[in-house]
Amino acid sequence: MTAFRFTQRAVAVALLFCVLLPAALKAQTDEDAIMMTKRNLCIGPMYSYSSWKNYWEGTFKRNNANLGTVSSQMVSVMGIYGILDNLNVVVGAPYISNHPSAGVLHGQHGIQDLSLWLKWMPIEKSFGKNTVSLYAVGGGSIPLTNYEPNFLPSSIGLHSKTLSGRIIADYQIGHYFATASGTYTWRSNITIDQNAYYTNQEIISDQVDMPNAETFQFRTGYRNTYLIAEVIATQMNTIGGFDMRKNDMPFPSNKMNSTMIGANVKWTLKKVPGLSLIGDGGYVVAGRNVGQALSVGGAIFYVFDFSHSKKPVNSAGKTN
Repeated sequence: MTAFRFTQRAVAVALLFCVLLPAALKAQTDEDAIMMTKRNLCIGPMYSYSSWKNYWEGTFKRNNANLGTVSSQMVSVMGIYGILDNLNVVVGAPYISNHPSAGVLHGQHGIQDLSLWLKWMPIEKSFGKNTVSLYAVGGGSIPLTNYEPNFLPSSIGLHSKTLSGRIIADYQIGHYFATASGTYTWRSNITIDQNAYYTNQEIISDQVDMPNAETFQFRTGYRNTYLIAEVIATQMNTIGGFDMRKNDMPFPSNKMNSTMIGANVKWTLKKVPGLSLIGDGGYVVAGRNVGQALSVGGAIFYVFDFSHSKKPVNSAGKTN
């Protein structure tokens, strides 16, 4: 039973990357170099599915017959509103369902966290066919329901409040681009449903000190008014934490590192200019205390123009 409890939590870390990351891959979000124009609202439903069988116990890769394949589904609505041409607000809240295919562990489902981001583009310089832009992004998240974070991998999240800051740099020449970003995320302590636990030492408390996290992302591809096609590499690391131990129960404050490679395509219909279709996928190629997940997703977005402006939109998603 001890080994089983360890395993059911050991792969839990993967949920943060395999459930939340698919949403982060989609175009027109807090992570890309695209801005919504003033008084325009882009909103729509998103869906993602991920599953894994193998995971890293520390740096040791293994699987577990008591879990089988763990699958995760996310349904969400995301909205992006242009306060100004160079200032956007991004809001989203996902519903998540997790399910192991074997063993006695029950799946969990429910509404997870509300996230809100402000995205500002202070610099945009063009010279010839070249455009350089810089973005500053700040935001955070807060749990919307009282889900239990210490029941992984069934838990739908870690129930931690977060604050994040991000810098994005984008270079575009013609219709080809490269975007790099770095993010630092502060995470609050969480409360678990037990009054003692063990990390590297025994702690008599129901409060867990969560490690903060950093994320680095690079994306490159083709971008014009109607099509964005890109490949994306994302590295996520916790700053601190500890490795899961063999035949012991992992914990929400474990070290959680993940390298994901993915691709994203966004197609805007010419006959319905406000309507966009998005498809994406990703695969965890390396990790530490995470599952090796394959994820796919899709979304439909529509832009509502409350400015009644007829300004054209250029390849970077900004008005001319």
